[in-house]
Amino acid sequence: MVDSSHIEFAAEAMTEYDRRSELEGFDSTKAGVKGLVDAQSTKIPRIFVHNELKLEDNSSHGNCQSNVPVIDFAGVNENPDSRSEITNRVREACETWGFFQIVNHEVPVTVMDEMIDAVRRFHEQDIEVKKQFYSRDVTKKFYYNSNFDLYQTSAANWRDTISCILAPDQPDPEELPAVCREILLEYSKHVTKLGQTLFELLSEALGLKPGYLKDIGCTEGLFLVGHYYPACPEPELTLGTSNHTDSGFLTLLIQDQVGGLQVLHQNQWIDVPPLHGAVLVNVADLLQLITNDKFKSVNHRVPAKRVGPRISVASFFRTHFGEGSEQRIYGPIKELISEENPQIYREIFTKDYLSLYYKKGLDGTSPLSYFKLLK
Repeated sequence: MVDSSHIEFAAEAMTEYDRRSELEGFDSTKAGVKGLVDAQSTKIPRIFVHNELKLEDNSSHGNCQSNVPVIDFAGVNENPDSRSEITNRVREACETWGFFQIVNHEVPVTVMDEMIDAVRRFHEQDIEVKKQFYSRDVTKKFYYNSNFDLYQTSAANWRDTISCILAPDQPDPEELPAVCREILLEYSKHVTKLGQTLFELLSEALGLKPGYLKDIGCTEGLFLVGHYYPACPEPELTLGTSNHTDSGFLTLLIQDQVGGLQVLHQNQWIDVPPLHGAVLVNVADLLQLITNDKFKSVNHRVPAKRVGPRISVASFFRTHFGEGSEQRIYGPIKELISEENPQIYREIFTKDYLSLYYKKGLDGTSPLSYFKLLK
């Protein structure tokens, strides 16, 4: 009698596919996910299929009455009373949510809208034009690809991305594509200014002098990504962006009106509806580390959708490869350590954190666990 389990195993072995070859085949087109959509694919390639049980475990949206805090920044730099109230609200949001939206900030809505449009224009231009910027060299000032962790992750995400290192050394304008050159440089000026205000408020919220976080280098690096999420024919099988926390200190994000961002709050996925003109701010891993877990770097994700494209632009205040500042050492701020609040993390080189982040990819786990002190 033939053992049926052996037959099933043999059948599975025969249907095994060469994942590496499929990844390389997709990557070599340099057309990204948009190329699949342009080819009118009705099925997503296997490399994009996520574990169904994992999707099912994370599918609940939880309490839809919960909303990410919205903070009005009107008067933040003119009115001491307003600044004190805003600082308190920022502190509470960083401690309980790790996310908040701000309105009446310093970035003109027209500039934000143009930045969104520029990302769309880049991704929707002729593929032969885009191909010249396609790269996996993360030290380049500007590059375009699909999934920075394509070869590390267990399942690819349904999105394409442009990436640009804007600080500490601004790129030569000629290194940037003409379709988004001017607005990238203009938008970065406004984001840098808003970031400096935010880091002052965060310093004050920690009971430190306003310039503390700036003085230790938190505002030095600025890394921008422009995500393009095409409509997906099988959104139930994949994700736009996997569950993850952000690298660096702080992320400022703008999104179009399609929406889709979800934040993990109290073990439930909460939708973050688009609020036109708002900037979404979230605590990133290194800010959690230097605040010794006082401020929380929170998991978030983007489900795939049948409608699209969705556009988002994230600006990360963080160091990056090849910028020199990745040699900087960070650990919990000494003023925040006490007998009641003992040190949780060891001091680390930012390059070690970045290397781990890129090596593991977006797998739903925080790199911070690797840097905790042994108890």
